[in-house]
Amino acid sequence: MTLADFDRFDATYDGTTHTVFRSGRGPAVVVMHEIPNLHPGVLAFGRRVADAGFTVYLPSLFGEPGAPVTARTNTRSILRACVSAEFSTWATRRTSPATRWLRALARDAHAACGGPGVGALGMCLTGGFALAMMVDDVVVAPVLSQPSVPFPVTPAMRRDLGISDDDLATIKRRTDVCVMGLRFTGDALVPAARFDRLRAELGDRFIAIEIDSSRGNPHGIPRLAHSVLAHDYVDTPGHPTRVALDRVLAFFAERLLPR
Repeated sequence: MTLADFDRFDATYDGTTHTVFRSGRGPAVVVMHEIPNLHPGVLAFGRRVADAGFTVYLPSLFGEPGAPVTARTNTRSILRACVSAEFSTWATRRTSPATRWLRALARDAHAACGGPGVGALGMCLTGGFALAMMVDDVVVAPVLSQPSVPFPVTPAMRRDLGISDDDLATIKRRTDVCVMGLRFTGDALVPAARFDRLRAELGDRFIAIEIDSSRGNPHGIPRLAHSVLAHDYVDTPGHPTRVALDRVLAFFAERLLPR
């Protein structure tokens, strides 16, 4: 898929450089892609965010931007993530170092675009990063789409939020900010225990969107569905993933756009 409709630039923070793709006008929303790369499904979501009145920032964190999803690229990205120091894929009660770079990008995006703050949305491997970015006050609209890290192997890992105890305490003090989370009910990578933990920690400030993917569900959603806003998204009015997308955009509008 072409990237010609995005402005492209390199951003360097703390000695780490990633390419960022930007489009639109209005308050900033940082969208962090899922495995295996900044693929066409994520780009399509980014365009929808830009069309809704925001400046979308799409950092390319791993993989080839714009390349289609294949079994080979999925495997390569998962293996890279598992050994990378940037992503805490297995550790509990630890914030991934990559979120420091993303927080710096969010601060610069806010300075460039203005508005009351920045939206942040992560997917899969990066799903919990939007939560971790809340340690900076500039992030006022965090969305966790299928947050999968740490990988839910043990009971403790299934409940873990992918952030340190200190970061969680800081986030809980931000009582003026709500957090939105999205998952398919049958998604083994995003167990119900993780959303239960978010409810326990944040109370009614956690907005859960849980889409039925059980056997025989009325919309025929596959039991292995995982990517709510990209790979498994169905752009049909009334479809649960379309309803979820509309709720995400409304959440950004409520938090970021002037009334």
